[in-house]
Amino acid sequence: MARRLNMQRLIRVLISVLGVAVLALGGVCLWAVTRGGPPMAQTPAPERALQQVREQMGRAGELRYFEAGEGRALCGYAGLKGQARAVAFVSRPNRILFSDDPLPGEFREMRQRFCPGFAFVEPRVTP
Repeated sequence: MARRLNMQRLIRVLISVLGVAVLALGGVCLWAVTRGGPPMAQTPAPERALQQVREQMGRAGELRYFEAGEGRALCGYAGLKGQARAVAFVSRPNRILFSDDPLPGEFREMRQRFCPGFAFVEPRVTP
């Protein structure tokens, strides 16, 4: 009988602890919502694209022109400081593709899907 009482007491304590944990989690969620979003805010698209461009082109990479695409995509042109040449890009949160990419079909699909209104100039190929 004493063992049965101890199990019931253990169950009551466990339920109380879980209740307090749920209330604490609810408080944290409420705090995050009233702060204006999750604790880890997303990087704005232009900053993200600039970081991606510099990872691919080096520290001299810069955004020349950009406009918002579908969803969180950013479409535009990037180049190196001091050089006139620029390439088109489509930036997504985890990926960036350039018009001079070895997979032109993949870039074209991404541009059509995420940047349908983007004024893109096809590069000229000279023989």
